[in-house]
Amino acid sequence: MQISKKHLAGLSLVLVLGISSCDQDFEEINMNPNSPERVSSDLLIPNILRSTTNEIAGRAWGYGNVVMQQTAKIQFTNEDRYNWGPQGNPYNSFYNSLRDLNNVILISGEANQQNYVAIAKIIRANLFSFMTDAYGDLPYSEAIQAKSDVNYPKFDEQQEIYAGILKELEEANNLIGTTSEQVNGDILYNGNLNKWKKFANSLRLRILMRLSDRQDPSAVMQAILSNPSQSPIFESESDQAALQYLQDVPNQHPLYTTRSGSFDEYRLSEKMENVLKDLNDPRIYAYAQPTTNSGAGIIGNFEDYQGVPNGLGDEEALQYSPSGDPAQGGSNFISRVGLLWSCSACTSLANPIGAQAMLMSYAELQFILAEARERGFISTGTAEEYYQNGINASVDYFRGRYQLINLPQIAEKLVLDSSYFQQEGVAYTGTREEKLSKIGTQKWLALFFSGMEGWYDWRRTGYPEIIPGPAAFINSVPVRYMYPSSVQALNGDQYKAAIARQGEDEITTRVWWDVK
Repeated sequence: MQISKKHLAGLSLVLVLGISSCDQDFEEINMNPNSPERVSSDLLIPNILRSTTNEIAGRAWGYGNVVMQQTAKIQFTNEDRYNWGPQGNPYNSFYNSLRDLNNVILISGEANQQNYVAIAKIIRANLFSFMTDAYGDLPYSEAIQAKSDVNYPKFDEQQEIYAGILKELEEANNLIGTTSEQVNGDILYNGNLNKWKKFANSLRLRILMRLSDRQDPSAVMQAILSNPSQSPIFESESDQAALQYLQDVPNQHPLYTTRSGSFDEYRLSEKMENVLKDLNDPRIYAYAQPTTNSGAGIIGNFEDYQGVPNGLGDEEALQYSPSGDPAQGGSNFISRVGLLWSCSACTSLANPIGAQAMLMSYAELQFILAEARERGFISTGTAEEYYQNGINASVDYFRGRYQLINLPQIAEKLVLDSSYFQQEGVAYTGTREEKLSKIGTQKWLALFFSGMEGWYDWRRTGYPEIIPGPAAFINSVPVRYMYPSSVQALNGDQYKAAIARQGEDEITTRVWWDVK
């Protein structure tokens, strides 16, 4: 069939008009509704909170409890012996989440949803605080700006990072409530804005104490406490920042789905055992299980709980005998970590909602205030009252968790009477140094399974005494993480500038605030 020139001209005109029309709507037609280019803040917030909080909880299990000798390893003992290499996380995982947080701030800022902006700032401040305490200097002012062609961000000095963090927390506190939008997707506080304010200001107090050997925190600390309507802080356990896990995947506590062999690598530390027993402290029933050999079942007497020294070699740790008799050595003679954290493959008593991921507890805040009052940073309250509040809050918290998972045999043991506080090792008496030591030791006990906070705080205070184990690779406790290997490969010049200023990229190099 032949087509005339007239028909060809008409067809060409139709094609041109059609292409022009398609071109005008090209972007709209080719947008994938199942993969939006822009996600609302209420959809971003849950995953940010879940992923970063799980990372913090995982750090407690893998490193925090071990380096602070609350737990010890009986297999694959490298962490316990300080054979630490470059740490990819939390560096990589947190910076990925920080991209989403920046999007929340951008999207919500444009929509004038200041409550979302404030919450994102609080989360961001907490993540940067966690990272800088671990690594030291970090990309901060130029971080997450690849879209602005900042591909090689500088490492800011830690004092500058902390100045920015404190500023951001104060801004967040002042922003909350300035707009009226309801916050959805908040799996930490369920949209309760006053609790977010309390978290922001409690974090400020933690950070101010962290910097107290470098900068006098008195004026700012007292200003926070003197104006509770403007800068509220945690008033009870119900205010603390603790992510509650749920019954179903993927919202169960992370250890619940681990293999029993992996769970059993970690045991009660002899250091923790000795301190708890010396103080007649009932938290031994919460933090550990009776040894298998004791036959005690869910709960036993003090002698049924046995720890293992930290920093042993693999063979020595696995065969360790608390009694010294080789015939009574091995894992059956050493206590597992408490049932609150147990895995489903370990026991039928495990519960997917037992453990919470703790970002900051009410007990921790009370110990911060006790130290602040003892050191003269604040004039509100008494150090002894804060100190006793911290101890009671810690015990009450764990009693409540065991009640929640229907283990009343353990819960009923987690009670203190006046005789506990009259013991020489607990009573708030002695010199200032002795009182600070008691605060530090009780804070260490309360910070069990609280991310890396026990390690960060110990590096500042030195309480309690932590001595490296006999097979440790270095003769001192690590005081920082090494940067990820990827940093050297992808941002080498800025990395070199950072270590030239801060010190060698080693686990023995102290960060700026650590002057002990």
